[in-house]
Amino acid sequence: MDYFRPIAMTDPVRPAGALPLAGGWCWFDRVEHLMREGSRGLIPAADLPDDVKARLTAPRAPIAGLSFNRPRIMGILNVTPDSFSDGGRFSAPEAAITHARNMAEAGAEILDIGGESTRPGADEVQVQEEIARTAPVIAVLRDTLPGIPVSIDTRKAEVARAALDSGAAMVNDVAALSFDSALGPLVARRGVPLCLMHAQGTPATMQADPRYDDVLLDVYDYLADRVALAEEAGVPRDHIVIDPGIGFGKTVEHNLALLRGLSLFHGLGCAILLGASRKRFIGAIGAAERAEDRAPGTLAVTLAGIAQGVQIHRVHDIETIVQGVRLSLAIAPGVGR
Repeated sequence: MDYFRPIAMTDPVRPAGALPLAGGWCWFDRVEHLMREGSRGLIPAADLPDDVKARLTAPRAPIAGLSFNRPRIMGILNVTPDSFSDGGRFSAPEAAITHARNMAEAGAEILDIGGESTRPGADEVQVQEEIARTAPVIAVLRDTLPGIPVSIDTRKAEVARAALDSGAAMVNDVAALSFDSALGPLVARRGVPLCLMHAQGTPATMQADPRYDDVLLDVYDYLADRVALAEEAGVPRDHIVIDPGIGFGKTVEHNLALLRGLSLFHGLGCAILLGASRKRFIGAIGAAERAEDRAPGTLAVTLAGIAQGVQIHRVHDIETIVQGVRLSLAIAPGVGR
């Protein structure tokens, strides 16, 4: 099988014939031709097969009301007692709502609320408990932050249904429809966007010696299969977001390989979400043992993703990330305008 990784550029001086990457702020005129046997080197973008060229260049449809003429920041709202990043600081509804408002004021454009921890080693939460943690908070946010869409981070159809009934506008499934077969048809009936993430194993087992033949191509193939499954369930491709699942069943080297090759995933024809915020590999490389000390490393990864055209960035430290992104976009004339 052939794979094509566009070499993303943001320089304001574009050569004749350069193509837009996913209709966004990046362009490309060269592509790395990859196969399972290894790289075949660079080829001109003009030589791409027509179907590949169409998927790499077509503008992505808005998701939850957000267009992708510029990068979008998704704020993480964990209403769990055992999150790896905030240790349950926002598990109480009042604290969660206050934190959500603070993130919106700091520049978050969409909020992702989760009631089940996906940290390494986490156990499954019962459906009714997950609903009780998330649905009431979503209902308050719907009324108090009407301009900020809310995504429900869940693997379960019943939790998603309760969240959508309470005002959620998107479903973010870390299991990519592999946990609950009813979730895809539910999303299709409701006509909301769906994020599909790659993970090797479950949260309880995913960091137990993860292995890949080629992590970049393996994750790409997995997501291609899950996108096809979602389409079979009735979810249109332009309603689908894909997430390579940084830190979910990956070593430090696996994560770095995915980050280096992020532009490959534009070939799926979907918007891309990057969720690397405060992850353990950032602490390992950046010598930051505590999760809350990893904002600078998260910003570096976020900017690397933006340089490859990644549209949605799921982060904890909104003020830091928004400031860095604004400076980055200001330095590159014409990017994200």
